[in-house]
Amino acid sequence: MKEFKARTALYLYRMAGGLISPLVPFYLSIRAARGKEDPHRKRERMGRTNKKRPEGPLIWLHAASVGETLALVPLIERILQLHINVLLTTGTVTSASLIENRFGSRVIHQFAPLDVKPAIRRFLDHWKPDLALVCESEIWPLRINGLARRHIPQVMVNAHMSARSFHSWQKRPALASHIFRQIDAAIGQSESDAEQYHALGVKTVAVSGNLKADIAPEADKNLLMQYRESLHNRLVWAAISTHEGEENIAAEVHIALKTRLPNLLTIIVPRHPERADAIMEELEKKSLHVIRHSEKRMPDEDTDIILVDTIGEMGVFLQLAKVSFIGKSLTETGGHNPLEPALLGSAILTGPHVENFKDTFDVFFANNAARVVEDATQLAVQLNTLLTHEPLRYEMIEAAYDTATNMSGALERTLKVLRPFIDPLIMQAKLHHQDTNHGW
Repeated sequence: MKEFKARTALYLYRMAGGLISPLVPFYLSIRAARGKEDPHRKRERMGRTNKKRPEGPLIWLHAASVGETLALVPLIERILQLHINVLLTTGTVTSASLIENRFGSRVIHQFAPLDVKPAIRRFLDHWKPDLALVCESEIWPLRINGLARRHIPQVMVNAHMSARSFHSWQKRPALASHIFRQIDAAIGQSESDAEQYHALGVKTVAVSGNLKADIAPEADKNLLMQYRESLHNRLVWAAISTHEGEENIAAEVHIALKTRLPNLLTIIVPRHPERADAIMEELEKKSLHVIRHSEKRMPDEDTDIILVDTIGEMGVFLQLAKVSFIGKSLTETGGHNPLEPALLGSAILTGPHVENFKDTFDVFFANNAARVVEDATQLAVQLNTLLTHEPLRYEMIEAAYDTATNMSGALERTLKVLRPFIDPLIMQAKLHHQDTNHGW
């Protein structure tokens, strides 16, 4: 009976996808008009492409957005060293730009196919991956089912699941079991992540820690030097990975603190740079002097706010900021990862809504490596305290750095679990290399 319920649910899901397929082009056009899709690459969402599949073994890696993409960077570099082809799919325009800047032609990038049967079928027919590695929490039933039907191993890496998602799946035990048992392994960020995937049906689970702790933060040294020279001794803080509403809070906090700290400079780094025009409009209504980073102008003594409307340069601004507030934690829920600011020497503040990174933040809170603010008033108070009391700030920065570095090692633990899946592909790559060189 449970199997029948699961198959019925999947059938209905597949049928719903088939019914909405004629509307997909219109849906993608709307998203493209809003800057959420590349208008020249919409067809990739339906599994179509002009790119050829390279010869030899190919691993398909999938990351939803920028954060997940960054987490996969060290793993991708190690796979490329093995001379195995990498196909990386993502779901956002910003992540596509990041991949182009980071890897160039070394990695094949495609926008992820929508989870409708024709798109998944075309995608798998063309690319024929030998292994699929999916980052964090992207559970798409038809993709999972399509890979399983073709006997292509699929592994969740840096696997994470929010309590809300876990409870949602628990309400549908038959469907969850049917889907999750087709996943060959899940390598969790934490013990609780691994336990949740196992409870839902994944037979093989392991714990790696968070791959983001193994990322070596990068920053343009020349750009960093230019900013430091122009800022002199100004007090700098940053609101990073902000979502709608949080930029307004950052501006109000800046206005409130400016009377106490006249040399204050605020840096705002929205999670989605395509929102920059709307953010700029709101900030200018407050009579603030704002410059956009993309305009390549250095701040002067009158500059109130730097709006970072580019991607891939977070490292520069985190090194400028004495204190960083991490967004999606006040006006929205879920939070963002504290590891990058911790590794780059910024004291960390966050709102209370950090459900998506609860395990990581629990460790940070336990080590006094981050503080929670409930609203704009508390944010202003904590900023004033940390910006004006160096010993306290340095204590937090040191605790955060030690906490983050102690979390490293996830890459090696992940590779150890992946060895049975990757070793046969290494042999294939060597044989293909010999055939190519000797003309066999």
